[in-house]
Amino acid sequence: MCLLALIWQQLPDCPLLLATNRDEFHRRPTQSANFWTEHPDRIGGRDQEAGGSWLLATRQGRWAALTNVREGGRQPPPEARTRGDLVIKATELPFQQLLEELPKEQNFYAGYNLLWGDCRQAWYFSNRTGKAPQLLEPGTYLLSNAALDTPWPKTEKLRHSVKAWMAQQKPQPQQLFAKLADENPASDQQLPDTGIGLDWERFLSPVFIRGEDYGTRASTLLWLESNKRMTLWERSFNAHAELLQEQRLQWRL
Repeated sequence: MCLLALIWQQLPDCPLLLATNRDEFHRRPTQSANFWTEHPDRIGGRDQEAGGSWLLATRQGRWAALTNVREGGRQPPPEARTRGDLVIKATELPFQQLLEELPKEQNFYAGYNLLWGDCRQAWYFSNRTGKAPQLLEPGTYLLSNAALDTPWPKTEKLRHSVKAWMAQQKPQPQQLFAKLADENPASDQQLPDTGIGLDWERFLSPVFIRGEDYGTRASTLLWLESNKRMTLWERSFNAHAELLQEQRLQWRL
């Protein structure tokens, strides 16, 4: 996952909404969002190379999403664990156990941001901020490949889009797919310097990335309604930004 907006306890009929884009190499094998056959309580996509995920929900209403931290030339720790396993842990471990384990094990992973919660609470932790896990107050949060609410051009563009969407009389979650499809790049003056060079900063600056080898593979919406119905709606794309598959999954807590 490389970009997401979390709308937490802001809409009376929709206490939780995640709007996300997953950017990845097109050659990396991926299982599209679905109920996991061997773990039927898990709902989401699956990285078939390492076995983890970037966004998951459960039939009980737990949810988690992860982004990598862009670190330029920094090398991952020797024998680094796959970060996708953190998403599974965040949807299955008791909250208190997770709050204790994440700081203790943070040096076993390359840089990451993790958001997780249920219908009552939402948490954030990064192994690159030097801070303890943070309980999130109701609000709208943006996350890309830096710390939570770092004002990168793509996060601020999505923030403004989400704000305009929320101002509608009856905002519908699926309308956010159009906001996640924005391919307009940022100007050079707006770009962050994350140690990857100007060409890559430009390439990675849009909300939706179109690239032959690397780009936005999926846009996913996850939301919980006040009637306890949960929906995960995913659209998958090829290297030409053409829709490959659309999956809409619903269940009640």
